[in-house]
Amino acid sequence: MKILQIAVGIIRNSHNQFFITQRAADAHMANKWEFPGGKIESGETPEQALTRELQEEVGITPLGATLFDKLEYTFPDRHITLWFWLVESWEGEPWGREGQPGNWVTLSAEDADKFPPANEPIIARLVQN
Repeated sequence: MKILQIAVGIIRNSHNQFFITQRAADAHMANKWEFPGGKIESGETPEQALTRELQEEVGITPLGATLFDKLEYTFPDRHITLWFWLVESWEGEPWGREGQPGNWVTLSAEDADKFPPANEPIIARLVQN
């Protein structure tokens, strides 16, 4: 079983919109929408991985990030620990640097099923705030 640590950026603008991207058709949880992020590499802190991943995936540099939640989730083939960071200030304008679709959205409770299951409690909290 794979064991993965993932840093995730919840990018929120001043209009309470979130920047989300779509997973590749050949990826785990294919075509689901997600908050951008990726694997924490050996020797990296979760916050360092967040900065690197947001630069690589969506072309922004976070100017600050607050740990929003840390969740563990088990799939049949992998166990993941997700570090969710709230990012409300950054340099650059987010876009799908790897060719993935990206959009600014206002989240509602109904949106949770468009995301991987591990995101459901995060979306529920963001909708309530």
